Amino acid sequence: MERTDDLPENPVDKNMPFTIEVSERVRRLPPYLFARINRLMYEKRRAGDDVIDLGMGNPSDPPSDLVIEKLTEAAGDPRNHGYTESQGILGLRREVASKYFKLWGIRLDPEGEIIACLGSKEGFSHLCLGLLGPGDTAIVPAPSYPAHLYAVALAAANSILLEVADSEKLLANIDYTCRHMVPRPKVLIVNYPHNPSTTVVEPEFYVEVVKLAKRYGFMVVSDLAYADVTFDGYKTPSFLAAPGARDVGIEFTTMSKGYNMAGWRVGFCAGNREMIRALATIKGYYDYGMFRPIQIAAIMALRHTDAAVESQAAVYQKRRDVLCDGLERLGGRSRVRRQACSSGPRCRNRGLRKCPQWTSL
Repeated sequence: MERTDDLPENPVDKNMPFTIEVSERVRRLPPYLFARINRLMYEKRRAGDDVIDLGMGNPSDPPSDLVIEKLTEAAGDPRNHGYTESQGILGLRREVASKYFKLWGIRLDPEGEIIACLGSKEGFSHLCLGLLGPGDTAIVPAPSYPAHLYAVALAAANSILLEVADSEKLLANIDYTCRHMVPRPKVLIVNYPHNPSTTVVEPEFYVEVVKLAKRYGFMVVSDLAYADVTFDGYKTPSFLAAPGARDVGIEFTTMSKGYNMAGWRVGFCAGNREMIRALATIKGYYDYGMFRPIQIAAIMALRHTDAAVESQAAVYQKRRDVLCDGLERLGGRSRVRRQACSSGPRCRNRGLRKCPQWTSL
């Protein structure tokens, strides 16, 4: 071994402070939006201001009592404190498959078509690492939930932002982009109900997405984070229910919203086996899975709390109505409109202010 005292002296100026050089991928990122919002809220509250937090959408209600009780019981079992499989225990994946069949009539194989994630945000970010790289491009919904945009950036890929307000126009723009861009986009990200615009779609939209994916060879990633929180009789369709969807894509769901389990970090990815396998490979290198008692309690939530999830959506709808009523009073003549159409949930213009059938408050 070479003696270190024989090496030439380090040319770095000893009077200069040591410099940490972070990676280019980190330097490219702007400050995270929710971190900025939380900092501003903290500063306002320290100054004595009364702040209503409309930032991250953090649930203010707890999960059902039976879920918490099951967590406590499972945590008391010493066998549940070791490492778990990064893809999630089989019992949990079976419950996810059961939910998909119950809600959308979709039969999924819990062994190869479902994986549990540490929240859907973690799963989405790691899937981007598994699917994208330098020179690749993803179509991202605009306006964008930050993770959709910056997980692509962290994977060293590029984004094309397409407006989502008009679903037919979005389909046309996807088609135009794929016909004129070389190389073509590799991934399409869809997010309905959309965060932050609340735009929704009907099942026919996903049928057309699958057709475009097969025509142009791109993969589809559907973020269904708000499937359990919908209003005015609208029921969220699943991308995976479209014919051929599992040939081209996957879908993320989460227990953060309707189940009030945001801090538990329980999410799922379901669909195409090869995409699931890519995510499982990345996760195998990064984590050892969720705490087993959380997974056991999540099974109880999926199996026994459907009524509580529906009740929670009704609570959010009532809060929305209170907010809109207050905003209308504050805004004078500026009419605030709910996401409710007198033509019903299947109105093609649903979610667009220009629709003449919008019901004002």
